Amino acid sequence: MQAVLFDLDGTLIDTAADFVRIVNDMCREQSRPPIESHLIRGQVSEGARAMVRLVRPDLSLEDEEFLVLRTQFLQRYGQNIAVDTALFDGMELVLTDLEQRGLPWGIVTNKPRALSESLLKALHLDQRCAVLVCPEDVQRTKPDPEPMRLAAQHLHIEPAHIVYVGDHPRDIEAGRAAGMTTILAAYGYLPPTHPDLHAWGADQIVEDVVALRICLAQYRTG
Repeated sequence: MQAVLFDLDGTLIDTAADFVRIVNDMCREQSRPPIESHLIRGQVSEGARAMVRLVRPDLSLEDEEFLVLRTQFLQRYGQNIAVDTALFDGMELVLTDLEQRGLPWGIVTNKPRALSESLLKALHLDQRCAVLVCPEDVQRTKPDPEPMRLAAQHLHIEPAHIVYVGDHPRDIEAGRAAGMTTILAAYGYLPPTHPDLHAWGADQIVEDVVALRICLAQYRTG
């Protein structure tokens, strides 16, 4: 192992509380009943469209009102991006371990760059992150391996020597297709439509951040 890459939402950083707050604020404004937090959490990885669909399931993606609500959601999130957001408990120790071992770590995410950069800056991670690959950087996003390979190029490290950690089937698919070792973060925002975690094909599955730290510590470096 010469580097570790993470998915962002639901793997490295616990952003769900901010999504829950904004979605239910919008529900209240739309005279809609509040949505249980676990339902929102399970859709965080699907982005702004999924959040708006929770608020207004009666609207199609092409409806003008849907597009207006999506814009409103993104504006609110961008302006309040880290009110209740933080690294997952224990993740600071994971990052410190990697840094002390001289291993760079980075992020490959489907979250837009402007939001990703704002989030990292708010959590004082922007100077520690060795590489950040976002949708704007590639022609094809995860589950395509293109962003994974781009991150490896920036690090000047062969994909075979990189571990990728993610909480969505597309993370594992992209990492495997790029030739990386993959770890499934089962503590993350798992999509409810993919209950069989072993079917994702990850090299390892970790149930919490403590297990992730132990798992990464077992990899030989060099």
